Amino acid sequence: MRICPSGFREYDARWRYPDDIDLEGMIAVGMGFGTQVARRNVGRKVIVGHDHRSYSSAVKDALSDGLVQTGAQVCDIGMCLSPMAYFAQFHLDMSAVAMVTASHNPNGWTGIKVGFDRPCTHGMYEMTELRDLILNRDFDLVSGGRIDVVTAISDAYLDDLTAIATISRPLRVVCATGNGTAGAFAPELLRRLGIDVVERHCQLDHSFPHYNPNPEALEMLDDMGVAVRESGADFGIGLDGDGDRLGIVDEIGSAVFADKLGLLLARDLAATRPGAHFLVDVKSTGLFAIDPFLSSVGATVEYCKTGHSHVKQRIRASGALAAFEKSGHIYFGSPVGRGYDCALRAAVALCHLMERQSNMRLSDLVGGLPSSWCTPTLSPACPDDQKYGVVERLTNVFRQMKRRGETIAGQKITKILTANGARVQLENGAWALVRASSNTPNLVVVCESFESNAHLQDVFTDFDRVLRQEPVLGEYDHSFVAQNQM
Repeated sequence: MRICPSGFREYDARWRYPDDIDLEGMIAVGMGFGTQVARRNVGRKVIVGHDHRSYSSAVKDALSDGLVQTGAQVCDIGMCLSPMAYFAQFHLDMSAVAMVTASHNPNGWTGIKVGFDRPCTHGMYEMTELRDLILNRDFDLVSGGRIDVVTAISDAYLDDLTAIATISRPLRVVCATGNGTAGAFAPELLRRLGIDVVERHCQLDHSFPHYNPNPEALEMLDDMGVAVRESGADFGIGLDGDGDRLGIVDEIGSAVFADKLGLLLARDLAATRPGAHFLVDVKSTGLFAIDPFLSSVGATVEYCKTGHSHVKQRIRASGALAAFEKSGHIYFGSPVGRGYDCALRAAVALCHLMERQSNMRLSDLVGGLPSSWCTPTLSPACPDDQKYGVVERLTNVFRQMKRRGETIAGQKITKILTANGARVQLENGAWALVRASSNTPNLVVVCESFESNAHLQDVFTDFDRVLRQEPVLGEYDHSFVAQNQM
């Protein structure tokens, strides 16, 4: 059996296949998850699906074999998106799910997203427990397990997403999927809405011949922009490899970053639901906190920890109507959605938003937001076994600076949000974040200013000077181009 322990992350697991995990290892993963489900007394039925990679079906079969050995009833829904698997939990009334996917990772990777408490998926505690069960071979093996093939989930999923009226405004939309799994479903969804769809790399091809399906990457966004300009589309929608993240470009091909899109969607939702509560992750724009429209309708905004499992748990605990992550995960709580991240549901919401704004282009809506200048997400190297300690020490340094009245870019520190690392808020509204990456040996650094590109450079320079007190921190490109995200 081959299974690399470092493949278990904070809220999912990813391995290179077959170098880091082989089929015997995946059988053990199935036995571990089946044991975990049985010990939670949530029933023995498990939804299992897989993405479109040449080996994903075999990996899924091995996982299912391990589940069966624990007495689980596996409901195999075949090739699907992660949110389609989450939907199946509700549609088939089952608690547990195991999705075989490496999302936007390059070909040669595999992984799992699992959960037994819908709509939530495993967080750090559950993933650590699962890892230890597997590595210690602490399995409860019983007879009675079986595999049932369940069909027509994709139709039910698309029917659910298009249950409200079709789009009456004539819209042409580029749909880009980077040859990932979403290509089998997203164009059909948009056509069901009455959209004129321009497909961009929607043919399924696990080698990803053009680029990895990562709509946060400029390579994919730039290509979407070319397709929009060539086709005269109203905007472009890009989806990641397993359909739980999206990226957007406007009618001139400029990227609309996911946190700004989230603010537009929050305004649209809040207009008819006064007092709504929203979540945004700590990497997202500070405009949420100072938005005059959200304030005028009594909406509240909470900044929370980054990561799809953390956000789903917080949506349920807080009763939030929706949640937005800068990476492109978008969630809708009741009554709009079921609390999990679904890029296709977010795409539907954007199309209906554009329908209601019948005289506006997407660039007009984004241009109506206050200007902000933001760094890209920067990722200085930091060893996995030291990154959390580094962030803890830096957080204490910033607390001391606040107590002493010291400044960053000439501005005093007014607040330090520690939900996930340290988001250092300055008196003029600018902020800077440092946190440990959940998945890689890196820190995550983001800065934003509402004054100017020059002020952003000053914020970053002073913030980075503090970070450099940590000698283990690696270098990164300081010559970033600030992004005015209007």
